[in-house]
Amino acid sequence: MTDSPAHNRSDLDEAQRLLDGAIAHVLQHGYQDVSLRAMAEQLGTSHRMLIYYFGSADGFWQALLARLRRTQIDKLAQKSLQKQMPSIEEVWADLTSPPRLPLFRLMFQIYGKALGEPDRHQVFLRQVVGQWLESLTQSLIAQHELPPAQARAQARLRLAVMRGLLLDLLTTGDLKGTTQALRLFARSVDLDKNR
Repeated sequence: MTDSPAHNRSDLDEAQRLLDGAIAHVLQHGYQDVSLRAMAEQLGTSHRMLIYYFGSADGFWQALLARLRRTQIDKLAQKSLQKQMPSIEEVWADLTSPPRLPLFRLMFQIYGKALGEPDRHQVFLRQVVGQWLESLTQSLIAQHELPPAQARAQARLRLAVMRGLLLDLLTTGDLKGTTQALRLFARSVDLDKNR
């Protein structure tokens, strides 16, 4: 997962098509093995072509997560503009649906690898939190008219709890217990109720 200058070829249509195919594969079949060769075979290409487009195996997985993050952040921004933010419980139900969990398993695998070599993966680690934090902050300001500092603290808390409970769920398989904890958290941070 080396952080390197943007790889121009990763923006090409074919590279983006390969990312879309990888996301669709993970959603449909899950993905336990973070192996570039295995994914390339599923996509009908070679691992060399993926390296050509993304610079390295780590670059491919980072690009996949970045594409997912961008898609979700764009959806959140659109809902925020329309003042139609989903509730915390609705977000949780979406994130924990069986087709989505393999993506989070993959995210935590890549995240863990990056944490093992933080100096090498500074850009990835900054983005994996920072982009979500910024998007959630802006959404909370738009939806609830919070002061920026309060919105940022709320965004960080929500992001941390959601990721922590997802990690708990993936570790234990306890959907009932994690959902119960999420509901308790949602009640404690209900901004409309606490005004």
